[in-house]
Amino acid sequence: MLGAHEAHELSELLMSCTNSIQSMGLFLEQAQDIELKNMIAAHFEVHIQDYNMKVEYISQAMSRDQLNVPGLNLNPIMPAGGMNVQPVQPEVKLSKLDDRAIATSYLLTLKRAGREYAWAAFETSTPQLRSFLEDAFRMCSHQSFEVWQFMARKGWYPVVQAPVSTMKTLQQTFQPVPYQHEPYQQQTTYQQAPYQQQANPHQAPHRYQ
Repeated sequence: MLGAHEAHELSELLMSCTNSIQSMGLFLEQAQDIELKNMIAAHFEVHIQDYNMKVEYISQAMSRDQLNVPGLNLNPIMPAGGMNVQPVQPEVKLSKLDDRAIATSYLLTLKRAGREYAWAAFETSTPQLRSFLEDAFRMCSHQSFEVWQFMARKGWYPVVQAPVSTMKTLQQTFQPVPYQHEPYQQQTTYQQAPYQQQANPHQAPHRYQ
């Protein structure tokens, strides 16, 4: 059985997931950029799996499935810092979203969902559910990184390097700890013997009536 707080977290996450799936379906219909469309399509299946696993948890308090967390690209091709970012102005009247609006909305959807998964994991006491929510957070983290890379290359997201002066200030402020790791000596646990009062040769023995 799940706790009441876990059921509440799943309810909120299911509503969030419903919104994500429906938004992704709309994005796939309206996206014109082939790379953007293919990226969202590649992400879509795991979001369906994620939703169905939540449904299993609310009906069975468990899931036999394992979320297919996408890998993280550790060698991304990123634009050089200082590139020109295309200006943007919110549209107050529109009948459909352009590719930049789709990418922005999708990125923010992933970021929001990721924060919700992380918070829910901290509040979960069922180990399997906690592990699933951690996987769902990593799913959103890895996918949002891919979307961010795409937007940065397009000039839709600013890429600004930290000033050298800022980094020097931080380096001067925070110094490394002179610490050498030593193997931790495991403490032996033992059960303390019951307390026994030592006899006092100068004290008269107790007499019980």
